[in-house]
Amino acid sequence: MYSTPWMSDIVVGTMRWGIWDAGFTTSQYEAMIQKALSLGMTTFDHADIYGNHTTEAEFGAALKLHPEWRSQIELVTKCGIIHVCDQKPEHYVKAYDFTKAHILQSAEDSLRNLQTDYLDVMLLHRPDLLMDPDEVAEAFDLLYTSGKVRSFGVSNFTPSQVKLLQSTVPVGVHQLEISVKDVSAFDDGRLDQCAIDGIVPMAWSPLGGGNLPEGAVAALEVLADEFSVTSQAIALAWLLQHPAGILPVVGTTKAENLEAAHAALNIKLDRQQWYTIYQAATGTRLP
Repeated sequence: MYSTPWMSDIVVGTMRWGIWDAGFTTSQYEAMIQKALSLGMTTFDHADIYGNHTTEAEFGAALKLHPEWRSQIELVTKCGIIHVCDQKPEHYVKAYDFTKAHILQSAEDSLRNLQTDYLDVMLLHRPDLLMDPDEVAEAFDLLYTSGKVRSFGVSNFTPSQVKLLQSTVPVGVHQLEISVKDVSAFDDGRLDQCAIDGIVPMAWSPLGGGNLPEGAVAALEVLADEFSVTSQAIALAWLLQHPAGILPVVGTTKAENLEAAHAALNIKLDRQQWYTIYQAATGTRLP
């Protein structure tokens, strides 16, 4: 029923653009968006809670100045976390909420903040142990039939939680942590499920937050010298090469890092190089 939109091979993460890190001005938002577009990076990843519920609106202020951009980009956002912050005084404890009312209100809030009339993808941010799949389906159906959301997915779910939701609605995207620092998705069934069910996997923190295992760093640096790129580009190329079709979400605040990430698209590792990185990441030799 739902169609997952085309998304760029490298997704641009906005979590750190606002008050949670860089504190971009509107003109700085404009510059980063323009830089991403010039590199063919057209998909932008958001969540309602980023910047304590302020980053979407800041991005939207920049988007409003360039209405021509909306048809050139894909907007992904996430909902479902009850985040305790000054902007939400009614929230007194962190929790998760996948009720129909919360999903619908979150979508309306994101549409208003991003100053758009539709979202390309809306994800359920972290598993709600009280999730009623039928209630989620009702919310998704209303958002889809009204044209407000074009595709849906999840983030940080287990395979069984994905299956539970799939009992009522198609899941088109799964955003999960994958990097040289965390390789668990390769063998715990999550990427297998994506490949089997045609779910697009998106990797958050694809560079491990800049804190990679020492052995992995050394392996990446050797290949970076060989390919004349940064070690970050090698780490992204390693993810891109997986047949499940992983889309790394690069959460940088610097234009030069977008350029470095773009170089990953032109790197082809052979199997020995790929497994060299894998073994360095796990710290164990293959049996």
